Amino acid sequence: MVIVSSKYQVVIPEGVRIALGIKPGMQIDVIEKGHIAYLVPLVGLDTLQHRLRGRLSQRGLRQKKDRAL
Repeated sequence: MVIVSSKYQVVIPEGVRIALGIKPGMQIDVIEKGHIAYLVPLVGLDTLQHRLRGRLSQRGLRQKKDRAL
């Protein structure tokens, strides 16, 4: 449980910060859906590429030199 301050600030519990990988200075989007607030950490493209490296299949993709002009 958290308490909203007079400035509408809340402290994110440590377990949630760890699970979501939230660090000081990180940007987080707050989305409301169905009366529930979701905290969504915003990550840059370079971070996404690093996380996905090796997980994306190259099968079925042709090299530029193999494509017809």
